[in-house]
Amino acid sequence: MTEILVIHTGGTIGMAPGPEGLTPQAGVVERALGSLAPEGARITVNAFDPLVDSAEMGPVEWNRIIAAVQGFRGAGVIVTHGTDTMAYTGAALSEALAGIAVPVVLCGAMQPLNTGGDAEANLALALDIALKGAAGGGAGVWLAFAGRLLPGAGLVKHDSHKADAFRAVPQVPTPGPMRPRRFADRRVAILTLSPGMPVPALAAMLDNLDGAVLRVFGAGTAMSDPALHATLSAAIARGCRLRAVSQCESGGLEPGAYAAGAALWRAGVENGGAETPETALARLWLALSE
Repeated sequence: MTEILVIHTGGTIGMAPGPEGLTPQAGVVERALGSLAPEGARITVNAFDPLVDSAEMGPVEWNRIIAAVQGFRGAGVIVTHGTDTMAYTGAALSEALAGIAVPVVLCGAMQPLNTGGDAEANLALALDIALKGAAGGGAGVWLAFAGRLLPGAGLVKHDSHKADAFRAVPQVPTPGPMRPRRFADRRVAILTLSPGMPVPALAAMLDNLDGAVLRVFGAGTAMSDPALHATLSAAIARGCRLRAVSQCESGGLEPGAYAAGAALWRAGVENGGAETPETALARLWLALSE
């Protein structure tokens, strides 16, 4: 009998209508698994209690998933999860479980189970990949969605309503061997530079952070404001790590391409290259956790 672990966190896939809209409901995913389970599979469900909307997912929940995966010795793991922060969890697990020898398959839906939408097909695909295990070539972190298997690192939710809501931007993989890592209690955020952004507002944010991912313009430029550059330099000098990524979805950064970006690198801002903001956040957070 092939062992599959399902970590049910919550999200639309397991929701039902409530007085104020869709809300996570216990038992929805478990009943679906009973009817969709492939022959020869034994499924263990580890459900969050209470179940959570994906808007509530963060480092504490990522650590719970990592701990459950670390102790599992079966063929594969499925993590049912809401779509709104799927890209963050995909990046977090891809980094924390880099080099894992079994498939860890994220699965969610744009419509709940039992509504005639995409949930059943997504869950069936995840079950198939988990059942095949490492022998099926599926080792690593993935997303089963809209008939496709996407790498968990570099996920982008590009549509808030369509069933085919995700794509993936290729990321440079973090090498193994696998050593499960945890997210420590650190103050980390993604900050987006925008035209006319008040520098004191950015300074106030940085004063309250241990690290930040800066979404900068294009191939790596920022406003030519001495106050901005002084603020970034001061934050780095006091130990706040800053990592830059592009506001463009693909292409990444190219330090030295434009004079308008020179001050970023002189200040000591790290080059995130082609990392998505979510991947950069996960990598920075784990680096600050060690």
